[in-house]
Amino acid sequence: MSAWTSWHRPLLAFAASMAALAVVSAVGLAVDDRVVAGAPVWFKPFKFSVSFVAYALSLAWMLSLLPRFRRAGWWGGTVVAVTSAIEMVLITGQAARGRRSHFNHETSFDKAVFDTMAVTVVVLWAATLLIAALLFRARLADRASAWTMRCGAVLALTGAALGFVMAQPTAEQRTQLEQGSADVVGAHGVGVTDGGPSMPLTGWETTGGDLRIAHFVGLHALQVLPFVLFLLVALAPRFARLADERVRLRLVLVACGTYAAVFALVTWQALRGQPLIHPDGVTLGAAAAIVAAAAAGTWAALRATPPAGRPPAGVSDSAHDGKELVA
Repeated sequence: MSAWTSWHRPLLAFAASMAALAVVSAVGLAVDDRVVAGAPVWFKPFKFSVSFVAYALSLAWMLSLLPRFRRAGWWGGTVVAVTSAIEMVLITGQAARGRRSHFNHETSFDKAVFDTMAVTVVVLWAATLLIAALLFRARLADRASAWTMRCGAVLALTGAALGFVMAQPTAEQRTQLEQGSADVVGAHGVGVTDGGPSMPLTGWETTGGDLRIAHFVGLHALQVLPFVLFLLVALAPRFARLADERVRLRLVLVACGTYAAVFALVTWQALRGQPLIHPDGVTLGAAAAIVAAAAAGTWAALRATPPAGRPPAGVSDSAHDGKELVA
């Protein structure tokens, strides 16, 4: 864990601004009763600002660990911060106007706002791709940390790419576009019209598929996977098995594989037009298989024993003193 003072400063500043916006949006939720597309008008700025706080802090930390290409990483992180800030200004501005921000083609101004957001998202994605490439080239001493960041970055990029899928017009919207009467172009719902019955807090659809779920799961791999690693490191002094870097690496790889499988499952479920809270037998069977594989992988990772006579990484020879590690 590097000192926070070495973290990427533009991303830290952006995270601080998003924390402030989250507070403002929360006040808006309390005092403004307007509704847009079936949701409170300030819900989207609140949800996006909270999400961006976690996303920006994760990237700021990861960039501080780069042993090489730090200048390229600084520029990549700065582009992410600037483009994300532009997107949030547009989202918040539309909320203040009581207008829909995403997929809105009702007026020429609304269309220009959404087209600008589309450009910023592409640039943001490309900058994140650069950061992911730098993380893959980085040679960190702790392999568990390296693979945590690599897998998190790849999953975040894949989750973000679903935004491009959601921006594509539906069959009905393509017909409307041909007739010049499309007010909305793009959708997150699959098999249902956006803005229908939804889950509390998240706003995800409850009567059909919703690609925002997979979008959310993919993006937040950047927080979940590092948290798994931090937990393993924190538990290492209490559990001798976790003191071995190789065991932590195996457990991190199991966590990465499990998270990727969950991301694939919720994406597949959404594309089939199935609500998250109403899975069918096939979805439940796939989920059970993921749980079983994760349990088996965890058991195998913990059961592996370091070679005889060698202490685990981070444990001195005197502390080891020929004693066997216990699970």
